[in-house]
Amino acid sequence: TITNMAAGDKVDDLNIKASETNVSETKLGGDVRQILGFKGANTEDIPVWKIHIQLTKPGTWVPLIWGVMCGAAASGHYEWNVDNIGKALLCMTMSGPFLTGYTQTINDWYDREIDAINEPYRPIPSGAISENAVKAQIAVLLLGGLACGWQLDQWCEHDFPVIFLLTVFGSWVSYIYSAPPLKLKAEGWKGCYALGSSYIALPWWAGMATFGQLTPDVMLLTVLYSIAGLGIAIVNDFKSIEGDRKLGLQSLPVAFGVEKAKWITVGTIDVTQLFVAFYLRGIGEEFYSNVLFCLIAPQIFAQFKFFLPDPIKNDVKYQAAAQPFLVFGLLATGLAWGHHVNMLGA
Repeated sequence: TITNMAAGDKVDDLNIKASETNVSETKLGGDVRQILGFKGANTEDIPVWKIHIQLTKPGTWVPLIWGVMCGAAASGHYEWNVDNIGKALLCMTMSGPFLTGYTQTINDWYDREIDAINEPYRPIPSGAISENAVKAQIAVLLLGGLACGWQLDQWCEHDFPVIFLLTVFGSWVSYIYSAPPLKLKAEGWKGCYALGSSYIALPWWAGMATFGQLTPDVMLLTVLYSIAGLGIAIVNDFKSIEGDRKLGLQSLPVAFGVEKAKWITVGTIDVTQLFVAFYLRGIGEEFYSNVLFCLIAPQIFAQFKFFLPDPIKNDVKYQAAAQPFLVFGLLATGLAWGHHVNMLGA
């Protein structure tokens, strides 16, 4: 389901055609997928340290690291110097390896039953790693993320530990998303939005709080932008319909059916971004508004070319074609807000 953020499903299988053989994947390709936590990973003779890395799904760290960059840009106060680079790297480490790694590991732990149906080769259902080792990893990653948040507040000389509290809140959302009794991922809209906001709003807030002041207006903007993240989350639920239905998980494709769910998906992605583009125009950021419009257009094209005709078969192609434009739209919005902040202070 969705917490994986479909990182493992965004990479097409590597097919090599030779005159005398037909190999679906090279060993190198399988090893790379294993390290990144992608589907199609090599499952033979894997050292334990590689399994620990695989559980954190490094391929899913990228959106969080990017979100920190967007937040730094939105602060309007980021300057290129050694001190700021250090703060940015620590914030990215907190958001990516530690807290996203914690999120992915705890999700795999509570998903071990459904993974036994959908992805039985994964480390936990396959028995490749012990339960105690998984629990230890969850604890280390959580404590590491909290420590990074606390250190950032000290480094930035915050009177109020805003970054530390963001890490506590994000960790709590990650837990209730995956773990019973709440298990938001089984609640359709609630789960998808919790995931989307975690991948868009929270790292943005952390980056902005590190280099500037986190204000209610930008928090509201990013919460609204997270509705686009909800749509992205739904995209990744299409591949898990069979397992979700067997275990009674009410993902959007299960609850509404494929036809309705695919239109809900593209609607949330497109309407949200169009709203933000018009909002930027309304506050006088016409240049960045036009940039965002230009970045929305190829996403809509990809939806009609790949996703809407067959969301189950073409989900990987659609995400590969459309998501780069969405993430650059996030950066454009961050730059627009940073410019707006500087203009107000001029």
